[in-house]
Amino acid sequence: MPFAEDKKPPRILAFDAHPDDCDIMAGGSAILWAQAGCAVRFVSVTNGEVGHHQISGKALVERRRAEAQAAGHLAGIEYWVLDNPDGQLMPGLEERFALIRLIREFRPNLILTHRPNDYHPDHRYTSQLVQDCSYLINVPHICPDSPRMDTVPVFAYFRDHFQKPIPFHPDVAIDIDPVFETKIRMLDCHASQVYEWLPWMDRHHLKPAETPELKRQELIDFMRISSKPDAKTKETLIRLYGNDHGSNVIDAECFEACEYGAVMDAAAIRRLFPF
Repeated sequence: MPFAEDKKPPRILAFDAHPDDCDIMAGGSAILWAQAGCAVRFVSVTNGEVGHHQISGKALVERRRAEAQAAGHLAGIEYWVLDNPDGQLMPGLEERFALIRLIREFRPNLILTHRPNDYHPDHRYTSQLVQDCSYLINVPHICPDSPRMDTVPVFAYFRDHFQKPIPFHPDVAIDIDPVFETKIRMLDCHASQVYEWLPWMDRHHLKPAETPELKRQELIDFMRISSKPDAKTKETLIRLYGNDHGSNVIDAECFEACEYGAVMDAAAIRRLFPF
């Protein structure tokens, strides 16, 4: 089924497992999409209710929803947090049908999610759920109460650093230098995570800090670890932006094409990444 040739700005739908995952992986691109007039929706597939060492349950869900809404408002995008319990996500039929209906309602041109191999089961199962929807969103007798999609979106993965069974390959690399500061402000909204939970876990290169200034610098340093272009990313940046621009990018976000959707060729990249 061909990708629709549409002159309208692309519609971008990103599924993550927890509130703040999308911001880390695609916050800069989301800001650029919003600035280009694109409709962007981040969807956290779980409610984040156990992502803290001191508070949990309803209180944490309410806090994380508020953090997500603040980040979305700052970026100029929608930010949804679903009701699936954090740490208990399963790729079942009920969860699959909910995502099918959500995708069909939004009518995206590009869908982003985690890669299917990951240390966190919620990440893995979010990826599996999205992949399980990739064909069925076009099947009319699946969720017949929801009109099928008549075009195939492009599906792509967030960047990660896992090497097995296969390393991440950057099919698209985006220069986020012009909006890096705004991305940091987005993540600053997720204080329960970047200033409390992740430093306490001590598994993510974020260290506890005492003052707001030191906390923010820790966050910047943390993001620079993940957004610094490696050799493959640098090659992709040069291919897309040219040598002078691409070789001087400091912070980048990358995405890998998933073969289950429409082909992400050069024309699709130009359509989906108008910046």
